[in-house]
Amino acid sequence: MKSLVTAAVLLFASVAIYAQPAKPCEELKSEIAKKMEAKGVTSYSLEIAATDKAKDTEGKVVGSCDGGSKKIVYRRTTSATATANAAGPKKP
Repeated sequence: MKSLVTAAVLLFASVAIYAQPAKPCEELKSEIAKKMEAKGVTSYSLEIAATDKAKDTEGKVVGSCDGGSKKIVYRRTTSATATANAAGPKKP
């Protein structure tokens, strides 16, 4: 009887985890940025990368979005790099 109850609890817990809706990457990225700024972090960048490419990038994975197909990677930057990243990509 105990094993049946244990199995039911484990099954319910695993279903509840997968039932959560996938969060869009831009929404999650902005939430993480707000938390970072609230803690006083100023020189950083957040990048959205495909799950398989996130392992190859420098930085720390701080979130997963779009149903696990993409990751948000945090990287510390210098103030000059942060300013350039905020301005967007360079145009030829």
